[in-house]
Amino acid sequence: MSTDASPRRTRSRRRRGRAFVVTFGVVVGLLAMLGLAGAAASVAQGPRVTDAYVDPAAAAAASGSRLIVTTTQSLAEIDPSQVTITPATPFAVDTSGRSVGVRFTLPLWDDTEYTVTIDGIASLGGGPTATIAESFRTPPAEVFLLQRGTNDGDLIYRTDLTGQNAVPVFRHPHIEDFRATGAHLVVSVRTDDDEAGLIVTDLDGEHARELSLPVEDGGDGYVSNLQSADRGERIGYTFSDAHLDADSGRESRLFTASLGDPDADPVAIEVEGADPRVAEWRFVPDTDSILLLSFDGSLLLTGSDAAAGAPTALGAAIAIDGIARGSSEAVVDRVDQSAVIDLTDASEQPLVTPDADLGGTSSVTPLPDGSTIRTAAVLDGDAMPTGRTSVARVAADGATTMLTEIGETDAVIQVCVSPSARYVALLVAPDAVSNAYDTYQLPLPTRPETRILQVADGEPVVALNGAAISWCQVPPR
Repeated sequence: MSTDASPRRTRSRRRRGRAFVVTFGVVVGLLAMLGLAGAAASVAQGPRVTDAYVDPAAAAAASGSRLIVTTTQSLAEIDPSQVTITPATPFAVDTSGRSVGVRFTLPLWDDTEYTVTIDGIASLGGGPTATIAESFRTPPAEVFLLQRGTNDGDLIYRTDLTGQNAVPVFRHPHIEDFRATGAHLVVSVRTDDDEAGLIVTDLDGEHARELSLPVEDGGDGYVSNLQSADRGERIGYTFSDAHLDADSGRESRLFTASLGDPDADPVAIEVEGADPRVAEWRFVPDTDSILLLSFDGSLLLTGSDAAAGAPTALGAAIAIDGIARGSSEAVVDRVDQSAVIDLTDASEQPLVTPDADLGGTSSVTPLPDGSTIRTAAVLDGDAMPTGRTSVARVAADGATTMLTEIGETDAVIQVCVSPSARYVALLVAPDAVSNAYDTYQLPLPTRPETRILQVADGEPVVALNGAAISWCQVPPR
């Protein structure tokens, strides 16, 4: 028997091992070469999109939404001049690693195709540049309105701007007012015992729960001036005790609350040294601040929580006309004139005079671009009121566009602008003489009508039965 079989098997295993190592090395080398070739090709092509995210519904509902585009390479800083949005809308841009974010500083128009194009996108490592274009469509607008005195009590319903797809959302025997946030409805009601209540629901009217109110010792009171911040699910309102006398009771005190914590106690907004009674107030868009007008005529800018600190005094005023969404400029009525105040630095200028004679102005509603919607009594040749009401858009330079005229039989109660400023809603009392008001704390005509127009040219969109359209930032005065 041969004795060299075992060495031969050992040499065979060594040859197979060396062959495996050589083959493995070749494979690794090929993979490395392919990887380097792929990387070189990627660099040669410039940055390419791997992911893009945007929430079109949120972008149409409020300012601050973003389109975030992620690419294959770490990016050099993107300058705003490299970004084009069609149709045009204000924006800000930021770059972080492989991503670029485009922030829409105003709500976008509803039911509109948007395209964001970014030119000259470059890698931090150099190489060819690229152009990225992303498109998306915002959904059609939906609004909520209030109808009182229906067969089943008071109703909040949702509809699109055709008026043909109304859906009942929330019913209650007595609804004073309501506001809509990004995720909730908050409804001011009176109970069967004629006590104040605040109910918060989902946007479909489900999961109703009560918010705590600042009642004392089992007492009752009245909620008024209900408002909601455009972001953050924060609301505010003024509260008065049901029983007031010279020695006790709170009148028109301002409180805020978070809808994210309905069991929490409301926060009192108290400004040291000022009259605690608040006549008017507004949330300042995109901030944590509140602009308020106290009973003594002091106009103050303060925070929206208990730790607000010292307020900024802005002089005396008799009314707050409004603050446009996406803007820091407030339109207020001074004793001698209407003024525009920049709330970032307290600078002030007179409200622009329209280049057309509008007669006696009755309301001013600011828009984000510095223009305003103004209602005015139409005068005849002898400067006497005709009973008609004009609705006009006055640009920041005074250029005036007449949007519509309301007949002498109807009364304009309130003007509200959509979040995107594409539409204006006119709350009207048709046949005002025979259209009696109800007896609620916040009275409304028995037959209210909300007429929606295009802001650009006054083109009618739809007329809806109901009041308190969810675009409104404040209740009717």
